[in-house]
Amino acid sequence: MEKGLNLTRKQYIITASLLFGMFFGAGNLIFPIHLGQMAGQNWLPAAIGFLVSAICLPLLSILSISMTESSSMYDLALPAGKIFALVFLILTHSSLGLLIASPRTATVTFSMGIQPFIPKAWTQWSLLIFSFLFFGATLLLAYNQNKLTRNVGKILNPILVLLLAFLFFVAFFLKGGDMRSMSLFPASGQGTGSLINGFLQGYNTMDALAGLGFGVTIVTALKLFGQKDNRQRSKSVAIIGALTMGFEALIYIFLIALGASSLAYTKMSADGGTAFTTIMRHYTGMAGASILAALTLIACLTTSIGLITSLSQDWGRRFPRIGYHRFLIFATIVSFSIANFGLDQIILYSSPILSFLYPLAISLIILGIMRPFIGRRPLIYRSTITLTMIPAILDLIHNLPPIFANQSFIAAINAWATHHIFLYSVGLDFLPFMLLGLIGSWVISKFAKQAIPSSEGSSINNN
Repeated sequence: MEKGLNLTRKQYIITASLLFGMFFGAGNLIFPIHLGQMAGQNWLPAAIGFLVSAICLPLLSILSISMTESSSMYDLALPAGKIFALVFLILTHSSLGLLIASPRTATVTFSMGIQPFIPKAWTQWSLLIFSFLFFGATLLLAYNQNKLTRNVGKILNPILVLLLAFLFFVAFFLKGGDMRSMSLFPASGQGTGSLINGFLQGYNTMDALAGLGFGVTIVTALKLFGQKDNRQRSKSVAIIGALTMGFEALIYIFLIALGASSLAYTKMSADGGTAFTTIMRHYTGMAGASILAALTLIACLTTSIGLITSLSQDWGRRFPRIGYHRFLIFATIVSFSIANFGLDQIILYSSPILSFLYPLAISLIILGIMRPFIGRRPLIYRSTITLTMIPAILDLIHNLPPIFANQSFIAAINAWATHHIFLYSVGLDFLPFMLLGLIGSWVISKFAKQAIPSSEGSSINNN
């Protein structure tokens, strides 16, 4: 392929399949299902809120990488300062490929596909063995970067899509009675609350952060296809992102509807994994357990590969002396270790970290999308990020686990912020801070830019 040519249709489909496979993993299966159960009759506004944070934000993150012609999230964050860009790169990939998302892929697979069939006394040792095999497979499939598109895009992801299609066909067409009884309209006065809850639940998929992280993997795949020109490659990234997130949006709507309709034949489950197991048994009987196990394993394995690969590529580029393969082995070992703390502990400690990182990621995404209008002005970037950092820290405090949140100092900060910070109680307090930083610094920079020529002209006239 020559430097400026478009990808072929087949290459677009394969690369979009690769991106979908990396995106669609543990959280993408269990959180929409559980959200549907929590929302019940209000499932439609909850779905809209979920799609904003779990589809629109990841799509915008991909577009921001594309529009700024960045190779990674480090390039996107660079106008805010080298130190911030490096710290944000490390923190984001640490949450994705080390501490939360990657370990969660193994624990969700284990809790849904293995744990129901073993005695409780065997749980810890079984998790240890399973997570070792799971991350061993991740390491083998991710070790050769040149084969990543084939392994995920051509082999694993098509199997995942076929299994999902089978489930939806049975639920919506063969046994569609549960769906026909569902209401499209929310209960009076509950639509707004469900919409906001859906938006915040979308954080748990971590896809807005993953979109920033996966940018480097997609750019690498396009380079392997021979696309060398930055501008042409950025257009391809935008097209691939739109294809991927459009398809994923349909799946989310189906999953949320499945969760909401399940209340017709079961009670609300404690978590999405339990709910999904109940739904599969309802629609597919005894075969549901094996189908669910296969579906979860493939979904989580492809995401684990994507998370650890993007971390290793990004960090390997920043620290070339260490390189891709050393970071890959390191990330695999750490993810394996964290996974053995169990799913409940991972979810418990992920909430404060995501509450801190998401506002900063959203700010960077908006700044990237507005690059044609605001340029790369450090004043605008640094002002926006600095002001957004304030509610991000407060949101981290607000979502700390009970062992920390019950401390008198933390409780006092939380109580003060609840009474004095706008939108703090619903987790959207970063919005006014972000807009103030963005608009205020843009206005200041415009006035400063206009003032410089006029002052120069007056000094010339005075001379």
